[in-house]
Amino acid sequence: MYSCNGRPYLPQLAEQSGTWFRDVREPSNTRRALPRFHTPGGLLNLLERDRENADKLLKQEPFGYLRLREYQQNAILATEHALAHGTRSALLAMATGTGKTRTIIGLMYRFLKTERFHRILFLVDRTALGDQAIDAFNEAPLEQNQTLSKIYNVAELGDMAAEAETRVQVATVQAMVKRIFMNDQPPPIDQFDCIIIDEAHRGYTLDQEMTEGELATRDASQYLSSYRRVLDYFDAIKIALTATPAKHTSEIFGKPVYTYSYREAVADDWLIDHEPPIRYETLLTQEGIQFEKGKPIEVINTQTGEVDTTELEDELRFDVDAFNRQVINENFNRVICEQLAEELDPFGDEKTLIFCATDLHADMVKRLLDDAFKALYNGSYNQTAVAKITGKSDKVNQLIRRYKNERYPNIAITVDLLTTGIDVPKICHLVFMRQVRSRILFEQMIGRATRRCDEIGKTVFTIYDPVDIYAALAEVNTMKPLVRDPNISLEQLVDELTDEHQLENALNSPGEQQGKSQADVVLSQLSQKVMRVLRKAETKAENKPVLKQKLDDLHSLWGVEPNKLHEHLHMLGPREASAFLRQHSGLIHQLAEVKQLVGSERMPVISDHDDEIRERSQSYGVHKRPEDYLDSFNAFIKEQINQSAALAVVVNQPSDLTRQQLKDVKVLLDNHGYSEANLQSAVRNHTNQDIAASIIGHIRRAALGEPLKPFEQRVADAMDRLYTQHDWTPNQRKWLGKLAKQLTKEVILDRDTVNQLPAFQGGAKQLDKVLGEQLDSVLEELNEAMWPPKSA
Repeated sequence: MYSCNGRPYLPQLAEQSGTWFRDVREPSNTRRALPRFHTPGGLLNLLERDRENADKLLKQEPFGYLRLREYQQNAILATEHALAHGTRSALLAMATGTGKTRTIIGLMYRFLKTERFHRILFLVDRTALGDQAIDAFNEAPLEQNQTLSKIYNVAELGDMAAEAETRVQVATVQAMVKRIFMNDQPPPIDQFDCIIIDEAHRGYTLDQEMTEGELATRDASQYLSSYRRVLDYFDAIKIALTATPAKHTSEIFGKPVYTYSYREAVADDWLIDHEPPIRYETLLTQEGIQFEKGKPIEVINTQTGEVDTTELEDELRFDVDAFNRQVINENFNRVICEQLAEELDPFGDEKTLIFCATDLHADMVKRLLDDAFKALYNGSYNQTAVAKITGKSDKVNQLIRRYKNERYPNIAITVDLLTTGIDVPKICHLVFMRQVRSRILFEQMIGRATRRCDEIGKTVFTIYDPVDIYAALAEVNTMKPLVRDPNISLEQLVDELTDEHQLENALNSPGEQQGKSQADVVLSQLSQKVMRVLRKAETKAENKPVLKQKLDDLHSLWGVEPNKLHEHLHMLGPREASAFLRQHSGLIHQLAEVKQLVGSERMPVISDHDDEIRERSQSYGVHKRPEDYLDSFNAFIKEQINQSAALAVVVNQPSDLTRQQLKDVKVLLDNHGYSEANLQSAVRNHTNQDIAASIIGHIRRAALGEPLKPFEQRVADAMDRLYTQHDWTPNQRKWLGKLAKQLTKEVILDRDTVNQLPAFQGGAKQLDKVLGEQLDSVLEELNEAMWPPKSA
């Protein structure tokens, strides 16, 4: 059933606009606004699709063949439950590295297999993320080891021709904007009945509200996010994915139907934790960079790239938060790069990601790192180990693939390109050469290093913080909602006043204040834009003779002092201002020339102040020294033993510890600032011994005084004991050797652990058969040998 008055849908005028549709087959179905009518084929598909039966089939569909982790299965169940209860949008908040794409592949397959949806659009905001998704669709095994792209027709990036057999379309938002809004034959609104949005925190911003006058005179599309328009165009269920839900994300897609946080994933051993950040203090970060009044300074003109010289009208000082953005000091970057060269291995398997402020800054860091590595390693250094990967890099997608899959480069320098969405599990080091003010962006950047990589023995990742980003973000409590203001250009404002039809329409539409029209609003907006250009020009003209001459010429041409033109237009009022603008039809071009002569307001200052490393440190929250942190941990454990049942098991009978109890202990410690990564770092910094003990080992040291032992050593000793106490066949010893290699990262040893180990395709059942049905006793003996009970 449809209802329509021919007016495009506007949320502010919901009852007076849009094409409204309601499926009256179910009394609980409510009406919804559409941009246009369904096609006959789309309506037929709606009639044939049996949602109730599909929901029933979903409940009966098994999960075993998907090989999902428990939380991934829970995310799918939560989404299906929400949709079964009539929700038309669902948000999944899952930490970076927890397998959102794998989860979505399972969800899409279940939807398509049960005919819950006919055709799914998988929407990304960058080509690299689309390529990454397609790779996963081609590789992740489903039923009978078939992949999604082998079972169903998956249309890849660029393949936008609609085909009847296409079941999944991968596309960038930018491509869909062109296809829908810049196309004489846009797709029908029923082409997709489900849209899955990757990285939903990016770009999908709230719409700007329109005043009554703007509603009457302007195109509503200017006030809508382009991304949002794509989502609203199709009559489809929306499922959004993000690791960092912001307020604006939830207001668009609703509260998350399922959340799996980074700290939860660390507690479950699915993600890697980081040590306390390594802070570099230099002379300049401690004292700042200062320029005296009246001294000549060099600045970079960001429009031309040229270096200009100017004289300071006042004293100028920069603290570390402005480094590499407002002030460029090569000596600061050099001493940091020299320090990094001593800590990073350009020949190793571990990869590093360095975040710079600008593309020029990335070029500088690349050069300085090359110099530092060459000085340290001389002829053995290969400069392909370090690569700049930014939006301005040549063959950037090829560079990303090499960074992800090949040995070199193993150190990547980026600005914004690799901050989100790129999966490179071998990243073990993050370097922040710039500050960010958005906690959401910071968490996305941190997420580049959180993935496990057992292939290289990754147990922790390191953050290097030369610009004190942690201190900067301590002041940022929440991510403010992002609202995209409409970009009303100077040209549009002039057109709205000089075009007679538009002017009359604006004069007869209400403004923002009583007694004022929309034309007054337009004139006010125009005056403000003119004022910003010409006032800035007046200030700069004192030191720029060419600019001063240009302003004098405009004064003669307009008959008004340029810095007072905005006042003159305001006094004229809309009608007379319209006549003035028609008389001076070259105004827009003249203002553009003035802006070019003024140059960029943001001109970074070049500093040649000397710098040197003063201190390399790691702090542990309120504890500046590692020994204080360890003493605090000891006291906490002794205080909590009698209050936490799970903690008591760790101390008294660790071989009986369950997976849930271990998670409870990790969460308890994490909530009080204690983690395995921080404890390991504190022990290393305090004793100069790098002992990779498990969290159980740290707890027993604190409670019982038991010496720390590397966890791999515990496994090796337990396996030696197991070998000597039984008469194993050569084949059984080979399988036990496989088990030993896999167990070095697993604290809980049970059948569930064996089922999840990649080396055992047949799981615990097959291993039990090989071991003569002794698997349970083997696991029990290993647990006892690794964690002997507390002696009486």
